[in-house]
Amino acid sequence: QVQLVESGGGLVQPGGSLRLSCAASGFSFDIYYMSWYRQAPGKERELVARISTVGGSTAYADSVKGRFTISRDNGKNTVYLQMNSLAPEDTAVYYCNARSPAGTRNFWGQGTQVTVSA
Repeated sequence: QVQLVESGGGLVQPGGSLRLSCAASGFSFDIYYMSWYRQAPGKERELVARISTVGGSTAYADSVKGRFTISRDNGKNTVYLQMNSLAPEDTAVYYCNARSPAGTRNFWGQGTQVTVSA
């Protein structure tokens, strides 16, 4: 049974930091591309960051470049999103995504809420 379980969300003040984690099970984590997406109220889900299978390649949305860092630990089947200098516009539900190398399998976590507010 495939599972992606996000954790680490919460309420943080502007300028603060959070670290999201996504624990994966039920598939070959080390060969899957892993990503973080987010969806704010009334907006479409958007890609935040993506990391390649061995972590050698990363990509970020322009809005988070220089503030967010995606990483993975294949030994722990976990992907992380370190979020620094958070701003109110970062408020959203953050989702973990796993995509197979051929793109034929795509898994989602249940999401974790991040709220940035004073």
